[in-house]
Amino acid sequence: MLHLTKVAFACESLEYLAARLAARAAAGPVRLTTRYRPKRHEELIGGSLFWILKHKLVARSEILAFADSEDGRIDIIVSPDLIPVRPMPRRAHQGWRYLEPDAAPPDWQTGDGEQDVMPAALAGELAAMGLL
Repeated sequence: MLHLTKVAFACESLEYLAARLAARAAAGPVRLTTRYRPKRHEELIGGSLFWILKHKLVARSEILAFADSEDGRIDIIVSPDLIPVRPMPRRAHQGWRYLEPDAAPPDWQTGDGEQDVMPAALAGELAAMGLL
């Protein structure tokens, strides 16, 4: 199953992102708008949208469907449930990018620590230099 990555724009923390998704879910399905329907959209349904926060993949939301929006754009409908994943460095980008299943980080397990994960500041500096 194929996945997407997307920057959690204007989110300072995982808690803020979770609250933002919950607020959107209170008004109906959680919709993220994009200009174009992904060419591989059929492979994405049932996959996940992995959120980038401070140059790390930190959580995922299940992709439920794609729908045409009223303004001619495309809505990516995702689950409001935010599933933390093992942090993994990832450069910020505009829009979304595909993420192959074998490159996706595993879900966060109780007892996981961050001792073997690169600090966000270092990941950001390396990403700015094009090394990540």
